Amino acid sequence: MSPHPLRDHSRELRKNATKQENSLWYRYLTTFEPRVHRQRVIGNYIVDFYCHQAKLVVELDGGQH
Repeated sequence: MSPHPLRDHSRELRKNATKQENSLWYRYLTTFEPRVHRQRVIGNYIVDFYCHQAKLVVELDGGQH
C-alpha cells in the first residue's frame, strides 16, 4: 500500500486521463514554467493540475463529474 491512500488512485487517473486533460497537458503544461503536476493528491482530494509555485489548482469538468 502506498503512503497516502489516494496515491494509487491518482496514478490510475494519470494513466486514464480524459481527452481534454491530455490535450491541455501535452499541448501546454508539459513545458510550462513554473512546473505543473498532474493528478496531485492534496489533503483528501485529487486535483487535475497543480502548480505549487503559483498556488494554482486547475480542475477540468467533463462527463465523469
